[in-house]
Amino acid sequence: MSHDAMTPGPRDSSSTSHDGGRKRRGAPRKRRRGLKITLGIVLVLLLAAGGTVYWLYSKLDGNIKGVDINKALGDDRPEKLPTSGQNLLVLGSDSRAGAENKALGGGGSVSGARSDTAMVVHIPEGRTEAVAVSIPRDTLVTRPECTKADGSTVPSEKRAMFNGVYSLAGPACVVKTVEKMSGVRIDHYLEINFAGFKDLVDAIGGVTVDVPQDIHDKSSGLDLTAGQHKLDGTQSLAYVRTRHGIGDGSDLGRIGLQQQFLLALLSEVKSQDLLSSPTNSYRIANSATKSLTTDSGLASLKSLAEFGRSMNGVDPSTMETIMLPVAYDKQDPNRVVAAEPQAGDLWKAIRKDDTIPESAKKSPATGG
Repeated sequence: MSHDAMTPGPRDSSSTSHDGGRKRRGAPRKRRRGLKITLGIVLVLLLAAGGTVYWLYSKLDGNIKGVDINKALGDDRPEKLPTSGQNLLVLGSDSRAGAENKALGGGGSVSGARSDTAMVVHIPEGRTEAVAVSIPRDTLVTRPECTKADGSTVPSEKRAMFNGVYSLAGPACVVKTVEKMSGVRIDHYLEINFAGFKDLVDAIGGVTVDVPQDIHDKSSGLDLTAGQHKLDGTQSLAYVRTRHGIGDGSDLGRIGLQQQFLLALLSEVKSQDLLSSPTNSYRIANSATKSLTTDSGLASLKSLAEFGRSMNGVDPSTMETIMLPVAYDKQDPNRVVAAEPQAGDLWKAIRKDDTIPESAKKSPATGG
């Protein structure tokens, strides 16, 4: 889902809560098999890393690409609070690099890459629950001054499109932009591109979703009736990227589909017990790592596995998915801006590792 790849309907995309994961008193839960982190793609990647047979370690380890976010951003960052938990920025990139990405992206007319999907995943201190905040790609933000990989400087810009930050200044600038708009310190960065997302879904044999309404998207060719469907990799990519086939044609309508799909992906991984089969683990790990970019702190199979093991207490059923509260921009109704005070209250709760108030989950713009 590495930004033009999951709450059940487009009108409900602002907030979906799953509260079946409360700790029970009495007999302790059995230790869960595998590495569990409550975010679809991140979970799959960490599961794959933790289940890999070590005689293929070098090949898989060499697949992962790393970006030194800390070096690029320096000290001009939000303070890391002792009780702030862990925060990950997960991007789905629409890079056209390579023949497969170009084909999946709909041709070669678009150059560079953008952040087609962006989620800030917050794992609270204690790591038993998590929340994923989707940032709409069409959100207008103040992009801070950034230094590109070649050392050149990109000046600050107001009313910049969020999904254009990646193509203009790279992943470190996306992290900096998110930190500036939220005040949340981002601990880790993960990115996966078109081909990687498709291959992941195909590697696990497809994902079953409940389509909330008929979708007929002439742009992507996606044609689904309401109801249950098992989607292969290509269909899944079209499903999480569709914007013309659902809601008002904006980015907001499909955020609900993205969140719904990630939860369905989690369920599929859990039901297959993939870590019991080294062959399946390797196939998924190879598909994932070939298209994975992380911050330098996670840019090895060992680091991913260790991070995943630290998340063993997180249960997917406790995951809450929220769309950043936004309002339609008054100057351009095709764009959105962070809605206040909701967005500010949401980020404040994440910074302080507090419960997110219900009022901070309501978005004036729904994409319905």
